[in-house]
Amino acid sequence: MAMTNPLSNLPRHALAAAALGIVFASAAYAEQAAPKTPLVQGTPTRVIEREEAPAAPVEAALPPVEQSEVERFCSNIADAARDRRYQLQAEELKKLQAEVDKRIALLEERKTEYETWLKRREVFLARAEEGVVQIYSRMKPDAAAERLAVMNVDLAAAIMMKLDARKASVILNEMESKVAAELTRIIASAARREDPT
Repeated sequence: MAMTNPLSNLPRHALAAAALGIVFASAAYAEQAAPKTPLVQGTPTRVIEREEAPAAPVEAALPPVEQSEVERFCSNIADAARDRRYQLQAEELKKLQAEVDKRIALLEERKTEYETWLKRREVFLARAEEGVVQIYSRMKPDAAAERLAVMNVDLAAAIMMKLDARKASVILNEMESKVAAELTRIIASAARREDPT
């Protein structure tokens, strides 16, 4: 049995095209592999090489550099970090607002106490009406001292404040020292314009 050539069945122009493709491919390969040499041999006075187009910037030619893992992490959590920072600032503002509210409440409480103290003082002074004061101012100092000593301390102090200073000092002189000291303390605190506490 005779062997047939597999290329014999192909048309001639297909064989010619395949041969030309092989020749061009080998020429292109040889051109790439061969070093650049001047076309003219000998000692040229000047070598003229092919002009090449200006190279594009390296950054444009290279693909974008990938971010580092840290940069990706930071960019991924930037919004969450900003939100957390705002949340912490809001919490701090709430704490400060609570402190301010507490201080305002304390000041309001002190104001109420002061107003109450002023009302008590006014009531205290009003208790000693002029009639009662006149009665005690006409009494003998020892008798007035005896009566004032057994009376309500606030009322006795109010009467003493309305009396003439000379008469009040003689009455205090006739009193027991404990009672006189208590009356003096009340009179002194009532005479002050600010809260004694």
